[in-house]
Amino acid sequence: MGDAAGARGPGGAEGDPQRWAQGWRRGVLAAGMLVYPGVAASGVARYTSGTAAALGYAMVAVFCAAYVLAGVSFARRHLARLRVLMVVMAVLFAAEVPVARNFAFYLGAVVVSFAAMVHRRHMVPIVAAGAGAALVVPWAVRPWQLGLGWTEAVMTVFTALAVFGFSEIVTANRALLDARAEVARLASDAERNRIARDLHDLLGHSLTVIAVKSGLARRLAEKDSPRAVEEITAVEVLSRQALADVRAAVSGYREVTLAGELAHARELLRAAGVVADLPTTTEAVAPAQQELFGWILREGVTNVVRHARASRCTVRLSASSVEVVDDGTGAAAPRGNGLSGLTERVATAGGTVEAGPALPRGWRLRVTLGGDRPRGPLTTPEDAAA
Repeated sequence: MGDAAGARGPGGAEGDPQRWAQGWRRGVLAAGMLVYPGVAASGVARYTSGTAAALGYAMVAVFCAAYVLAGVSFARRHLARLRVLMVVMAVLFAAEVPVARNFAFYLGAVVVSFAAMVHRRHMVPIVAAGAGAALVVPWAVRPWQLGLGWTEAVMTVFTALAVFGFSEIVTANRALLDARAEVARLASDAERNRIARDLHDLLGHSLTVIAVKSGLARRLAEKDSPRAVEEITAVEVLSRQALADVRAAVSGYREVTLAGELAHARELLRAAGVVADLPTTTEAVAPAQQELFGWILREGVTNVVRHARASRCTVRLSASSVEVVDDGTGAAAPRGNGLSGLTERVATAGGTVEAGPALPRGWRLRVTLGGDRPRGPLTTPEDAAA
């Protein structure tokens, strides 16, 4: 049970394709081809003796060494060395034919398989030539008194196909490893972007409130107002909340609610001296959209306080849209992560973001989902109230 479980775990065969794409397992499978020189050596023992047999065994040994070196060169992509070793193997095979006769074609099967794997475009003619030679040569050399080499020819074809199939599996596993590495990289980038976006949205709002309230507390302290202690206390609470938000964002468990953001927006605008015209209820917005609208409201109100120099801010909600409008200077906020992150959130939900100057002055942020898209220019809060 333990071995079976381990095989399915991260270090098992199913969990780690790299085990079959590289390493000693691939070497073990490739070493199986050394059986063929052993068969060729049995042909040397069968047909020769004495000095000729010793020479035949020596050539088989050198062939094995060349095969091992060729395998290493193939794995390391040393193509020039590989071609030289393949020529050496082909010459040794040809020299072995008079000694081992039809058994020498087991060496030929190794040469043909290697050549077909390296020269994939010419695989068919290479295999056909090798199988044809294994079939005809034993019959054509009359002193051998052998018939057509059907066994050797079939063995050559199937060996070449098996080696080619094995090389395709190795290539596919390498591609799988590359794909897994790319997926891991993209996932890491996506998570890094998520954290950056969330930290911007969370800290941007919280630090803006802290800055505004700190400034207000300073002005009140200069006037010896008792409200200064109240504002400093609020700054402390917000600082602790910002720390909790950062921890939650990194953990991926932060929660934003539309109702909560409306309450925060009202407090922030009040502290900044901006008249807040905000909805009193969030019932018009579906529960599934309330978190998204909360993020939108947070970004919009934070930018009003930071950049707009406005005296009034109006928020409008509907079932599929949210607008944040101010009567400020109408200047765009400096380009940063806020609007980009908001656009990503809205695009994921199938919506659109519009941000630009309002008429006759001010700035507006409008997000629409589905088909509920308001038409015509957007007026400022003063004109809306008139």
